Amino acid sequence: MVSFEEATELAKKFSKKPTDAEFLEFYGLFKQATVGDVNIEKPGVLDLKNKAKYEAWNSQKGLSKDAAKDAYVKVYEKYAPQYA
Repeated sequence: MVSFEEATELAKKFSKKPTDAEFLEFYGLFKQATVGDVNIEKPGVLDLKNKAKYEAWNSQKGLSKDAAKDAYVKVYEKYAPQYA
């Protein structure tokens, strides 16, 4: 199993771009693992991209940083065969 740090670096080097939903899965877990619970204002209704990112991060609320790192690695391992 790769470490969280390795998974984040390897995910940046995917040869193909993950779908938006898959990207948001990575994003929410990454933010939870590195920052913790969401700590920013919710973007406005018309700011669709940032609102989606906010919601992906907020959906991980309460997850410990270590649990988020483990979950990120599992998500990486799930998608790596498809995109690496």
